[in-house]
Amino acid sequence: MAGSRVKNGTLTRITVSITDEAGEAVLELLEEFFGQPASLYTSAKTRRTVASVYLKKASDWSRRREAALRERLAWLRECGMEVGSGRISMVKVPREDWAESWKRHCKAISIGRALLIKPSWIRRTAKPGQAVVVLDPGLSFGTGQHPTTHFCLEQLVAARKPETTASFLDMGTGSGILAIAAVKLGYRPVEGFDFDPAAIRVARANALENGVATRWRPRLQNLTQLPLKPVRQFDVVGANLICDLLVAELRRIVARVKPTGRLILAGILKSQFKTIVRTYGECGMTLLARAAVGEWESGAFAWK
Repeated sequence: MAGSRVKNGTLTRITVSITDEAGEAVLELLEEFFGQPASLYTSAKTRRTVASVYLKKASDWSRRREAALRERLAWLRECGMEVGSGRISMVKVPREDWAESWKRHCKAISIGRALLIKPSWIRRTAKPGQAVVVLDPGLSFGTGQHPTTHFCLEQLVAARKPETTASFLDMGTGSGILAIAAVKLGYRPVEGFDFDPAAIRVARANALENGVATRWRPRLQNLTQLPLKPVRQFDVVGANLICDLLVAELRRIVARVKPTGRLILAGILKSQFKTIVRTYGECGMTLLARAAVGEWESGAFAWK
């Protein structure tokens, strides 16, 4: 056992004590702040809720990083959210403990009869005609568990065009879950990018694992550096990003949506959603569908 632990190494677990109501918001905050997935746990006995993230490198955590995280939590409070104590703790854990914790939290997800998202250790059989995406938790955001990702997957299913082949662009691909699902659902072509090199490596590995690496290859790209006039427009564009980026880069985002296309926006706090609807409405887009879960609200838009 000791030899195994030396070989596998340890991870740094950062835990934040919060309220149930702030769970989804703090998960998103941690995922954005550290660039990797976080998990949520509520004790049935004590009703204490904590959000945790596991860091590969000890150098990723410092007093400066802790101070910056406290500032982010303070920002949530300023938005009117009851965060709770926000107490931050750090502990070293064996890598095998991290893997087992994800197995407790990750479940298979069905998007109707069209799509099944599941981790590799769950032996759930797909329904006839149901596309399957196998995705294990890793150090990049996106397993389908978060309500914003879930909404994007539902919209991918809803926006399919049986009579023709639709194209899809994934802005901020993370783990690649949306792009991989799009390929499995019959979208062609599928493109996706992320500004994080680690996310690109994870997304490429997930594409290979799902047998779609020859049909989709994510690229390293910063949204803020895209040309305002795109080479190609898409039938469906997904942008599961933070609200500030969705507003600041509106022109670059909408320029890539075909006149008959659909735009899926997620990663938005409820308190920010009216701003998104107003901002995108001013540029000629109308809200087609919306979903609110916990502190999050997402929307699908089309040209008026």
